[in-house]
Amino acid sequence: MQDGINPQTDDQSLNAEGESPEANAAAERDAAAVQALIAENASLKDKVLRTLADMENLRRRTEKEVADAKLYGVTSFARDMLTFSDNIKRALENVPVEAREAAVPVLKSFVEGMDLTQRDFLSRLAKHGVRKLDPQGGKFDPNFHEALFEIPDESAPAGTVAQVVEDGFAIGERVLRPAKVGVTRGGPKA
Repeated sequence: MQDGINPQTDDQSLNAEGESPEANAAAERDAAAVQALIAENASLKDKVLRTLADMENLRRRTEKEVADAKLYGVTSFARDMLTFSDNIKRALENVPVEAREAAVPVLKSFVEGMDLTQRDFLSRLAKHGVRKLDPQGGKFDPNFHEALFEIPDESAPAGTVAQVVEDGFAIGERVLRPAKVGVTRGGPKA
Protein backbone atom coordinates (compact mmCIF):
# COMPACT_ATOMS: atom_id res chain seq x y z
CA MET A 1 0.00 0.00 0.00
CA GLN A 2 1.19 3.31 -0.88
CA ASP A 3 0.38 6.42 1.09
CA GLY A 4 -2.72 4.83 2.70
CA ILE A 5 -4.56 4.28 -0.58
CA ASN A 6 -6.24 0.97 -0.81
CA PRO A 7 -6.32 -0.05 -4.45
CA GLN A 8 -9.04 -2.61 -3.84
CA THR A 9 -11.52 -0.12 -2.34
CA ASP A 10 -10.70 2.45 -4.98
CA ASP A 11 -11.41 -0.12 -7.66
CA GLN A 12 -14.73 -1.01 -6.02
CA SER A 13 -15.83 2.63 -5.81
CA LEU A 14 -15.66 3.07 -9.60
CA ASN A 15 -18.58 2.13 -11.78
CA ALA A 16 -18.43 0.40 -15.15
CA GLU A 17 -17.51 3.65 -16.94
CA GLY A 18 -14.75 4.44 -14.54
CA GLU A 19 -16.58 7.18 -12.59
CA SER A 20 -17.36 7.34 -8.92
CA PRO A 21 -21.02 7.25 -7.67
CA GLU A 22 -20.63 10.77 -6.30
CA ALA A 23 -19.66 12.02 -9.76
CA ASN A 24 -22.64 10.18 -11.24
CA ALA A 25 -25.00 11.73 -8.72
CA ALA A 26 -23.57 15.19 -9.40
CA ALA A 27 -23.94 14.67 -13.16
CA GLU A 28 -27.54 13.52 -12.71
CA ARG A 29 -28.29 16.55 -10.51
CA ASP A 30 -26.71 18.82 -13.12
CA ALA A 31 -28.69 17.14 -15.90
CA ALA A 32 -31.91 17.48 -13.88
CA ALA A 33 -31.09 21.14 -13.17
CA VAL A 34 -30.45 21.76 -16.88
CA GLN A 35 -33.76 20.07 -17.77
CA ALA A 36 -35.56 22.19 -15.14
CA LEU A 37 -33.96 25.34 -16.55
CA ILE A 38 -34.93 24.35 -20.11
CA ALA A 39 -38.53 23.76 -18.98
CA GLU A 40 -38.58 27.05 -17.08
CA ASN A 41 -37.12 28.82 -20.14
CA ALA A 42 -39.84 27.32 -22.37
CA SER A 43 -42.51 28.34 -19.86
CA LEU A 44 -41.19 31.90 -19.63
CA LYS A 45 -40.87 32.12 -23.42
CA ASP A 46 -44.52 31.00 -23.73
CA LYS A 47 -45.60 33.61 -21.17
CA VAL A 48 -43.68 36.35 -23.00
CA LEU A 49 -45.25 35.38 -26.34
CA ARG A 50 -48.73 35.31 -24.80
CA THR A 51 -48.12 38.69 -23.16
CA LEU A 52 -46.94 40.15 -26.48
CA ALA A 53 -50.04 38.75 -28.22
CA ASP A 54 -52.27 40.18 -25.47
CA MET A 55 -50.58 43.57 -25.81
CA GLU A 56 -51.06 43.53 -29.59
CA ASN A 57 -54.74 42.62 -29.16
CA LEU A 58 -55.12 45.38 -26.58
CA ARG A 59 -53.48 47.87 -28.94
CA ARG A 60 -55.83 46.89 -31.79
CA ARG A 61 -58.89 46.99 -29.54
CA THR A 62 -57.86 50.41 -28.20
CA GLU A 63 -57.33 51.76 -31.72
CA LYS A 64 -60.79 50.50 -32.71
CA GLU A 65 -62.38 52.03 -29.61
CA VAL A 66 -60.68 55.37 -30.31
CA ALA A 67 -61.85 55.28 -33.94
CA ASP A 68 -65.39 54.39 -32.82
CA ALA A 69 -65.34 57.17 -30.24
CA LYS A 70 -64.30 59.66 -32.92
CA LEU A 71 -66.95 58.41 -35.34
CA TYR A 72 -69.81 57.76 -32.93
CA GLY A 73 -69.00 60.30 -30.21
CA VAL A 74 -71.51 62.78 -31.62
CA THR A 75 -74.30 60.20 -31.85
CA SER A 76 -76.37 61.45 -28.94
CA PHE A 77 -75.95 65.09 -29.91
CA ALA A 78 -76.73 64.38 -33.57
CA ARG A 79 -79.86 62.41 -32.62
CA ASP A 80 -81.08 65.37 -30.57
CA MET A 81 -80.36 67.76 -33.45
CA LEU A 82 -82.49 65.75 -35.89
CA THR A 83 -85.59 67.19 -34.25
CA PHE A 84 -84.28 70.67 -35.04
CA SER A 85 -83.88 69.71 -38.70
CA ASP A 86 -87.37 68.16 -38.77
CA ASN A 87 -88.92 71.31 -37.33
CA ILE A 88 -87.26 73.53 -39.93
CA LYS A 89 -88.41 71.14 -42.67
CA ARG A 90 -91.99 71.16 -41.37
CA ALA A 91 -91.98 74.95 -41.17
CA LEU A 92 -90.79 75.22 -44.78
CA GLU A 93 -93.32 72.63 -45.99
CA ASN A 94 -96.16 74.61 -44.40
CA VAL A 95 -95.43 77.63 -46.58
CA PRO A 96 -97.13 76.91 -49.92
CA VAL A 97 -95.18 77.63 -53.11
CA GLU A 98 -97.79 80.21 -54.21
CA ALA A 99 -97.47 82.06 -50.89
CA ARG A 100 -93.68 82.11 -51.26
CA GLU A 101 -93.85 83.62 -54.70
CA ALA A 102 -96.54 86.15 -53.77
CA ALA A 103 -94.91 87.13 -50.47
CA VAL A 104 -93.37 90.47 -49.79
CA PRO A 105 -89.56 90.52 -50.30
CA VAL A 106 -88.82 90.40 -46.57
CA LEU A 107 -90.90 87.27 -46.04
CA LYS A 108 -89.48 85.72 -49.21
CA SER A 109 -85.93 86.36 -47.92
CA PHE A 110 -86.85 84.87 -44.56
CA VAL A 111 -88.14 81.64 -46.15
CA GLU A 112 -85.05 81.41 -48.37
CA GLY A 113 -82.85 81.97 -45.30
CA MET A 114 -84.61 79.16 -43.44
CA ASP A 115 -84.13 76.88 -46.45
CA LEU A 116 -80.42 77.74 -46.58
CA THR A 117 -80.15 77.20 -42.81
CA GLN A 118 -81.61 73.71 -43.13
CA ARG A 119 -79.31 72.75 -46.02
CA ASP A 120 -76.29 74.14 -44.15
CA PHE A 121 -77.27 72.24 -41.02
CA LEU A 122 -77.59 68.96 -42.95
CA SER A 123 -74.23 69.56 -44.66
CA ARG A 124 -72.59 70.14 -41.27
CA LEU A 125 -74.09 66.91 -39.95
CA ALA A 126 -72.74 65.14 -43.04
CA LYS A 127 -69.29 66.57 -42.33
CA HIS A 128 -69.42 64.74 -38.98
CA GLY A 129 -70.47 61.43 -40.57
CA VAL A 130 -74.25 61.77 -40.27
CA ARG A 131 -75.97 60.89 -43.53
CA LYS A 132 -79.58 61.02 -44.57
CA LEU A 133 -81.15 57.71 -45.57
CA ASP A 134 -82.93 57.83 -48.93
CA PRO A 135 -85.19 54.77 -49.05
CA GLN A 136 -87.74 56.06 -51.60
CA GLY A 137 -88.30 53.37 -54.24
CA GLY A 138 -85.91 50.92 -52.59
CA LYS A 139 -86.57 47.59 -50.90
CA PHE A 140 -87.78 47.78 -47.30
CA ASP A 141 -84.96 46.99 -44.85
CA PRO A 142 -86.03 46.64 -41.19
CA ASN A 143 -82.50 47.59 -40.12
CA PHE A 144 -82.88 51.07 -41.65
CA HIS A 145 -86.65 51.59 -42.00
CA GLU A 146 -89.72 51.51 -39.82
CA ALA A 147 -92.88 50.53 -41.70
CA LEU A 148 -95.86 52.58 -40.55
CA PHE A 149 -98.41 51.37 -43.06
CA GLU A 150 -98.92 49.40 -46.27
CA ILE A 151 -100.00 50.87 -49.58
CA PRO A 152 -101.86 48.64 -52.04
CA ASP A 153 -99.95 48.91 -55.33
CA GLU A 154 -99.97 46.21 -58.00
CA SER A 155 -97.40 48.05 -60.16
CA ALA A 156 -94.53 47.89 -57.66
CA PRO A 157 -93.01 44.77 -56.07
CA ALA A 158 -94.28 44.00 -52.58
CA GLY A 159 -91.98 45.41 -49.90
CA THR A 160 -90.95 48.51 -51.87
CA VAL A 161 -90.78 51.81 -50.02
CA ALA A 162 -93.51 53.91 -51.63
CA GLN A 163 -93.67 56.86 -49.25
CA VAL A 164 -91.28 58.41 -46.72
CA VAL A 165 -93.13 59.96 -43.78
CA GLU A 166 -90.04 60.93 -41.77
CA ASP A 167 -86.44 60.96 -42.95
CA GLY A 168 -84.03 58.49 -41.44
CA PHE A 169 -80.40 59.17 -40.57
CA ALA A 170 -77.33 57.03 -39.94
CA ILE A 171 -73.86 57.71 -38.61
CA GLY A 172 -71.20 55.37 -39.92
CA GLU A 173 -72.89 51.98 -40.05
CA ARG A 174 -75.27 52.70 -37.16
CA VAL A 175 -78.80 53.99 -37.52
CA LEU A 176 -79.49 57.19 -35.59
CA ARG A 177 -83.15 57.15 -36.51
CA PRO A 178 -84.87 54.74 -38.89
CA ALA A 179 -86.80 56.22 -41.80
CA LYS A 180 -90.55 55.99 -41.20
CA VAL A 181 -92.03 54.69 -44.41
CA GLY A 182 -95.09 53.33 -46.18
CA VAL A 183 -94.48 50.03 -47.95
CA THR A 184 -96.22 48.57 -51.02
CA ARG A 185 -98.36 45.45 -50.77
CA GLY A 186 -99.98 43.30 -53.41
CA GLY A 187 -97.45 43.46 -56.25
CA PRO A 188 -95.10 40.69 -57.34
CA LYS A 189 -92.47 39.47 -54.88
CA ALA A 190 -89.29 41.52 -54.95
